[in-house]
Amino acid sequence: MLGPLEVVCSDQLVGLGGTRQRATLGFLLLNANRVVASSQLIEALWPEGKAPQSARKILQNSVWRLRRALSPDERDPGCVELLSQAPGYMLRVAPDRTDLHNFRGLVEKGRAELAAGSPENASLLLRDALALWRGPVLADLVETGIDWPELTSVGNARLDALEDCFEAELACGHHHRILAELQKTVATEPLRERLLGQLMLALYRSGRQTDALDVYHGARTEMVKKLGLEPGHVLKALQQAILAHDPALVPVGVRQQIELLMTGAPRDRAEPALPGGPTLPGVPDAGPARPETPAAPAVPTDRRVDEGRAPEEPATRPPAVEPPAAATPVLPTMVAERKDVSVLIVRAQLSPEDGDSDPERIDEAAENAAAVIREEVECLGGTVTASIGPIWLALFGVPRSGDDDAERAVHAAMTIRDRLGVAAAPAGPATAAARGVSVQAAVATGEALVRYQPDRDEVPPSVNGALLDECHTLLYLTPAGEIRVCDDTRRATEFAVTYHRGDSSPGWQVGGFRQEYVALHAVPVIDREYDLDVLRGLLQRTRHQTRPHLVTVLGEPGIGKTRFIMEFERRVAANPEAVRLLVVRSRPVIGEEPLEVLYDLVASCCGILRGDSAETTRAKLTATVERLVETENERQWMLTRLHPLLDAEICASTRVAVADALAASRQLLAEIAGRGPLVVVFEDLHWADDVLVDFVKDLAPSVGSLPLLVIATARPELLKRRPEWGSGIRHGLTLTLEPISDAAIDRLLEFLMSTTASGLNTSAGGLLEALLEGAGDDPAARRAQLRRILASGSASLRDERCGPGAGGPQTAAPDPCLPRSAGHPYR
Repeated sequence: MLGPLEVVCSDQLVGLGGTRQRATLGFLLLNANRVVASSQLIEALWPEGKAPQSARKILQNSVWRLRRALSPDERDPGCVELLSQAPGYMLRVAPDRTDLHNFRGLVEKGRAELAAGSPENASLLLRDALALWRGPVLADLVETGIDWPELTSVGNARLDALEDCFEAELACGHHHRILAELQKTVATEPLRERLLGQLMLALYRSGRQTDALDVYHGARTEMVKKLGLEPGHVLKALQQAILAHDPALVPVGVRQQIELLMTGAPRDRAEPALPGGPTLPGVPDAGPARPETPAAPAVPTDRRVDEGRAPEEPATRPPAVEPPAAATPVLPTMVAERKDVSVLIVRAQLSPEDGDSDPERIDEAAENAAAVIREEVECLGGTVTASIGPIWLALFGVPRSGDDDAERAVHAAMTIRDRLGVAAAPAGPATAAARGVSVQAAVATGEALVRYQPDRDEVPPSVNGALLDECHTLLYLTPAGEIRVCDDTRRATEFAVTYHRGDSSPGWQVGGFRQEYVALHAVPVIDREYDLDVLRGLLQRTRHQTRPHLVTVLGEPGIGKTRFIMEFERRVAANPEAVRLLVVRSRPVIGEEPLEVLYDLVASCCGILRGDSAETTRAKLTATVERLVETENERQWMLTRLHPLLDAEICASTRVAVADALAASRQLLAEIAGRGPLVVVFEDLHWADDVLVDFVKDLAPSVGSLPLLVIATARPELLKRRPEWGSGIRHGLTLTLEPISDAAIDRLLEFLMSTTASGLNTSAGGLLEALLEGAGDDPAARRAQLRRILASGSASLRDERCGPGAGGPQTAAPDPCLPRSAGHPYR
């Protein structure tokens, strides 16, 4: 039965006849040694009421032929009998004569061994059980279109046994052995959380922490997209344990060896991964075993994410018949959810002064305006939900909310205004066709009631609530050619967009993109989302658990470390929870390089800007220290060590004590972190000398329990200088950025070409111009040039193309005294 249906007698296959006879035997075998009513058999053979009038006669003929084929063997009498018994038939067969029964018996024994703490024996028994399978259950009947509920139950029993086997292998420390099989199984069953947890654990134990976290984020995305559900508590707990390098994730034997090497004696008992919390996959449970999960290394029972369906029963229990489909009608198709979204309302009214009263021309202009609005909204990830005459409504953040929903909504409003509100038409046909259109737009961000269908993208979502009314009010108060946003939208986007109050009406009028932001915003982040999610998760952990972390971002030259950090900086700034972020960069300068980096760091902390006088610099330093430090003695101690660092004349005439400056800088950062979450980024740490490298390595462990996240970017040369880098730090993590694939680069090239052709010359056009100027029409050269642009960031685009002797982005430092965050230190 565990594969194509076969009957073997005296080592020879028995001929079973046609499909109808084989199906009759298959259904009776699934209900062996039980009476099956004739009506039930007829329904199984001809589902959905398609049985002919002669169905009962056909069934009787099939039974008669099966009896002849299955007549008892003279050397083995009584092995199988097909009996007529009211109200139908019963197939009497010795249980050990069916592979399905043998499979269940071996699985039951394997689980008993697992519960008894013998994973090696359990693995052997479970492997023997799985070896009985020759393909899908009753595979030959399934190919004919048969789809009985019993087949699904047996198939799920195999998956349960496979998960038990994986659990036993993990308990034995055989993660390398099962990794490939786990990956293949998860690819076919992507929503079984127990399998996902086992794959994450196997990857983590194989030294692939980032891949393990990628599995989690990919599964979470699928669950949210398809079902509107978040992963369960156990999977979330495993993700947090991986982020924290929880020692309980290491196999017990390996952990005891490590403890023996470190302390001279192993612990008496294993520590639970999360005291009082859910048991993690492959990790011993300190408490009593739960009845539904008899294995000692208790992987949580499968929690298959399926709409309206409870977790599967263990395979040792009789398979429960699934409820009929009619019990759960179309309820899951529409989802109603209160969530944070950004609402964009655009009014695109044909200007009366255009002077053209031709109805066909007016209709054409209106259609082109509609096409522009829909194109720009969808290009930036939004959804057009409704339109009435000249008014259009779009949503950003449905079905999945993001940190940049408000930013994308404002960006869409600006590009729509720019394309529709231009009188001349140098930018292309879309602008020319939409000439004479007066545009007003409003954006509001907040919580609203949204209804949508997760599995049907073609059905537009709907939105209700006060947020929609607020956006309508803003639109009414917006002059022609302007964009107005609410306070929440301004706060979420002011790092990228300039605003002014205008008149006394509520809301803020949009000025434009900040100059330093335009080029970067034109380039979407590609192939880096999961790495950014890791950093964001660590920031959340640092904030909520007040534990300092050190993250090292490694990558080859030109891989895009700076661009990666700038995108993380942008997302941190867009977060409504206040987080202070400071970015400083090491440079390949001999001599006083540690002091220069410390200058950048302290200037960023105090809000010292380019061109500040000595008096202003001293006043800002003093005000910052007095605000942060409570006692006078500590203030004077810090000021006497930091003031020489910031005063150019003192720094030139006397030698600043580097050790004192480092100690005072460390204390200043600790005081800031004591008042709120702090992120400090040290870029290009491979350039730093040993004094600064030690300062960065020891910064997080030395400040105590404070919400401080230290991020260091470097090339792999750092590990050659410091092979032990990151070891011995409890909350340390290393991310290695891999090269962006050619396919992703090609997608980005298409984006730049399409947006520039559409008239977005203020953003993507500059990048495309730099790209074409350096590479021409050669695809390979374009990819290489775009990789260089992504790696250097917007500030270095000109340095990349300034000819021989420029030194490239690594040595170009036009203003080393100003860190990127100095202009807005409290973002």
